[in-house]
Amino acid sequence: MQDWLKMSAADLGRGIDAGQIGPVALTETYFAAIDEHPERDRVYSTVTHDRARAEAKAAEERAGAGLRHGPLDGVPISWKDLFDTAGVATESGSKLLEGRVPDRDAEVVRNATAQGLVCLGKTHMSELAFSGLGLNPMTATSPNINDPQAVPGGSSSGAAASVAFGLAACGIGSDTGGSVRIPSAWNDLVGLKTTSGRVSLNGVVPLCARFDTVGPLSRSVEDCALMLAALEGGKAADLSGASLNGMRFAVLQTVALDDMRAAPLRAFETAVAQLKDAGAVIETLEAPEVAEAMPLSSLLFTSEAYGTWSQEIEVNPDKMFAPILERFRSGKDFLAYDYVAGWQKLDALRATWAARVAPYDAVLAPTAPTLPPNVDRLMTDDAYYVEENLLALRNTRIGNLMGLCAVSLPTAVPSCGLMLFGQPFEEERLLRVARSAEIALG
Repeated sequence: MQDWLKMSAADLGRGIDAGQIGPVALTETYFAAIDEHPERDRVYSTVTHDRARAEAKAAEERAGAGLRHGPLDGVPISWKDLFDTAGVATESGSKLLEGRVPDRDAEVVRNATAQGLVCLGKTHMSELAFSGLGLNPMTATSPNINDPQAVPGGSSSGAAASVAFGLAACGIGSDTGGSVRIPSAWNDLVGLKTTSGRVSLNGVVPLCARFDTVGPLSRSVEDCALMLAALEGGKAADLSGASLNGMRFAVLQTVALDDMRAAPLRAFETAVAQLKDAGAVIETLEAPEVAEAMPLSSLLFTSEAYGTWSQEIEVNPDKMFAPILERFRSGKDFLAYDYVAGWQKLDALRATWAARVAPYDAVLAPTAPTLPPNVDRLMTDDAYYVEENLLALRNTRIGNLMGLCAVSLPTAVPSCGLMLFGQPFEEERLLRVARSAEIALG
């Protein structure tokens, strides 16, 4: 039964459907792994034993009666601690929200529960989701599967750890500037960033509502497709027969390849070569609009983040990790007309990008330009913290600024991801392309 902990969510679902896996036994297997794991309390903020056991029992009864609600009915997953769960603390990794207990589930939690997903618990995250590193000395810093001395990536840090360490079949996270894709890349997982506005944010603790998105961290592209459908209560993308033959990819040159560290660059170049060998057409792409958009980040992200949280922050600023507090406060001095003008400019840049990349099946970039940095140095070297946080999120933030959907795939090099950008609201098409790439990457 230990092999269950290494199986994809899709394979677990097929095992349940075939009568080879019982949801109750599967859930108890996960609980045994969670409760015995030395990093349990750095991965999960709360383990929801009672809820999961009740959901697993109901799933088992449906399976026995041939009435399963979907392909993942009975599969146990984790939820980042910014998704409201009724009667269970939802604190968004922040002491500011300590003791916050919502009285109903977020809409995506309700949708997934209706599809039969089993809630194992809530996972740790970066404070109020405002860091790509996953370092959180105020609550817990989750472990990295490849380096015990390094951060796991954030802000969906525990979500990634729960899957990478075999403590959940899939983790549900959020992505505002890279918070699904960075921890996915640094823990060798597949991560899907959805288009802003596609998946409901009702009952999700906000950071920047105009950029916030919901997405899964998983072991396969198929898992991401099935989880997206479960989050929406819809139908999953058809990935059958996926092939790279004739697909046309653009390697983004502007910004995305600047200041690359050696290992991520080597991994990216090798992955692109594998796609080409599998039949894809590879071209290079310069996109000046990306360079124009990047300076808007500090204006648009921090203004909205501080505007959302200023009252809570300024009542208890001592409850925050200093670098996170400083990042929030950096948004307090921007003027309203600059914010409005910034969004108008970004909308125009998005239109330019859309026209430029229309001929391609996807645009390629390294998920992160750097490897996961060292925890101890981040805690003692302020300049290093700022540099690594901004660099980690630089490439992923392109997708958020341009309003895209995106997938990060693992490569043969640990903690190095390949990112594919798709067009807005074309997740199903992108997932099919990503499945083709996944096959080529082995």
